[in-house]
Amino acid sequence: MSDIKKVPVVEKKMLIPFILVTSLFALWGFANAVTDPMVQAFKKVLELSNSQAAWVQMAFYGGYFCMALPAAIFMRKYSYKVGILIGLALYATGALLFYPAAITEKFWFFCLGLYILTFGLAFLETAANPYALAMGAKETATQRLNLAQAFNPLGLIVGLVVAQQFVLKNLQSDDIADFSVLDEASKLLVRTSDLMVIRNPYVILGLVITGVFVLFLVSKMPQSKDEGGIPKIGETFSVLAKNRKYVLGVLAQILYVGGQIMCWTYIYQYAEAIGVDSVTAGYYQMAAFILFTIGRAVGTYMLRFISSGKLLMSFALLAGLCVLGTIVIKGTIGLYFLVMISFFMSLMFPTIYGIALGDLTEEESKIGSAGLVMAIVGGALLPKLQGDIIDIGGHGVADTTILWVSEINFSFILPFICFCFIAWYGNHVYKKHE
Repeated sequence: MSDIKKVPVVEKKMLIPFILVTSLFALWGFANAVTDPMVQAFKKVLELSNSQAAWVQMAFYGGYFCMALPAAIFMRKYSYKVGILIGLALYATGALLFYPAAITEKFWFFCLGLYILTFGLAFLETAANPYALAMGAKETATQRLNLAQAFNPLGLIVGLVVAQQFVLKNLQSDDIADFSVLDEASKLLVRTSDLMVIRNPYVILGLVITGVFVLFLVSKMPQSKDEGGIPKIGETFSVLAKNRKYVLGVLAQILYVGGQIMCWTYIYQYAEAIGVDSVTAGYYQMAAFILFTIGRAVGTYMLRFISSGKLLMSFALLAGLCVLGTIVIKGTIGLYFLVMISFFMSLMFPTIYGIALGDLTEEESKIGSAGLVMAIVGGALLPKLQGDIIDIGGHGVADTTILWVSEINFSFILPFICFCFIAWYGNHVYKKHE
């Protein structure tokens, strides 16, 4: 590890391009955070069922899953810069579609906007993560990606603030105890007003992304090439399938994203079970995001002295201990443990990413990156399974007990399992590859 201390994380000649690429991590963090509260907003103002409102998340995660591999195949032929430009164009288009969607007041139109928006995010993540790895020495690649990823939680925090302060607090329907009892004329007025409130941050975001697109278009970005030409796509898939570290890394990433979304999504239900209202629960989530940001900075610094596999194992074990505290300790202390998990989760996504792609060529990384971005689908699948556990005793969050704890507490056994596997993966990498 002493040699790593002497190698610069980012060389001076790469500083401006690296800053531009790093800005993308904050931009997709913003999109993730500002979209989550929209599920509840759409449900009330458009009078949707829980199942119908869930299409917001299905559209969001579905766009990632469907576009990641096509984006990677595209970038095998073209440069990372072209991939980023296409991603920004799709991102801006999806956000700007909220303007006509609000005018038509059609829920499917909003979902279409989100779907196209996340096509763009899939391009950006598929390009930006391996691009950050390639912008310097291989010895500091994982640390460099952690540094870039440190700006992702800043986007999360800004997105959550925008959603709370400029959307949720301004929804007229949220001040009405039973929206369904209003007459049609009153509903129409409230619906029109609220959909405009939902629309505004996305339209502004679309304009900002357009500006970032122009900035990338006129900037000179480095682009390295592999020697010997581009291998056939079938050969690349074969190489990846035989790479045990990569395959296990994709599985670890699926479980990590699922664990992260579960620990963030169900803060509100955990708080409800101990009598904490939703507004206050939102501040706990904000605290989790802040700890996530601090943890990312601390983890990035520690990678200068500790190998990535060993540090990943350590953080995953500590996250698992916090989950156990969340499960077995009742009341506010248990909620504190749930918030603390975010500090130890912070290191995982970029570290798993860097480890999994560490031995690949640039062209292999473009396809390998797609698999790791597609792993985001874990954020759609595992929270649904946790919700099924919470519903075992009924529609409440603490209707029954399982192994002497309430169902909401017990449901966190799922992220505990996720972090156990990630700890094993970190140890495997440390023992076999470092």
